[in-house]
Amino acid sequence: MKEITRINHAGLRVRDLGITREFYEKLGFVFIVGPIGPEPVAVMEHPAGININFILNASDDASEKNILSDMPVKHTGFTHFALEITDVEGVKSTLASHNIPITETINLPDGTEFFFIRDPDGNVIEFHKPAG
Repeated sequence: MKEITRINHAGLRVRDLGITREFYEKLGFVFIVGPIGPEPVAVMEHPAGININFILNASDDASEKNILSDMPVKHTGFTHFALEITDVEGVKSTLASHNIPITETINLPDGTEFFFIRDPDGNVIEFHKPAG
């Protein structure tokens, strides 16, 4: 459909707004509003225009694994979102300064680089640096 212009936001189910907010602020996101609505939802946005809605109704069972990424049976659904970056070493340095571990790094022959982290609820985030 030609009427679609871009992705407006991503929705992530999380357990604790305070923990989530602190983590995403380390990535440069700014708290906008929340909790609001019947779910309830909180909204954060990055200055680059990336908006995330945090759905605040996840189970409190911290032993749960990410059903889309950590289980042997591969279920359908969104497995991660990718944030395009301009400086791999700068992002890695920022992550290290906040003790956020990188879980996997991939370098393609064309020069594309990407690596992954997990948020406090196990949601996967990719940092993607295109070739060139």
